[in-house]
Amino acid sequence: MRARHWIVLLAGGWFAAGAWATEAGTALKADELKAAPFRDAKTVARLASGDKLDILKQQGGWYQVKSAKGSGWVHMLSVRRGEARKGSPVAGLAGLAAGRAGTGKVVATTGVRGLNEEDLKSAKFDEAELKKMEANTVSKDEARKFAAQAQLKAIKLDYLPKPEGGGK
Repeated sequence: MRARHWIVLLAGGWFAAGAWATEAGTALKADELKAAPFRDAKTVARLASGDKLDILKQQGGWYQVKSAKGSGWVHMLSVRRGEARKGSPVAGLAGLAAGRAGTGKVVATTGVRGLNEEDLKSAKFDEAELKKMEANTVSKDEARKFAAQAQLKAIKLDYLPKPEGGGK
């Protein structure tokens, strides 16, 4: 009988720990909730700005979340972590810490440094995406015309000094 009590206690603790592992969040803007952490994954629901979320985990530039509308993946930049609300002292401190306070200009970074091993292993050549990217190229003349219209000025920057100690 004692072993049974321990099993029940351990199971209860395990479930409670799983519940504590989530973090509250809020949708900053309307976005799609995806079935997988990919832009072209199936959309399972649509989030509205202000929707409450439970953040379950992070993968690359995506959060796996649970909301009243369903569970799935959403871009990190569409989510504000924590429960701070406008007008509260906590919201002001959270905004200051996140670089969002003062100017009214939103500054956001995701901290994603590139592709992980899993991304590289699952990567496939996509000719259609390559053509989309190539469609954005411009000639030197087009770039010069754009710069002139925007009154951009060319500046020459020196190369960074070589690191000491024989680095590259």
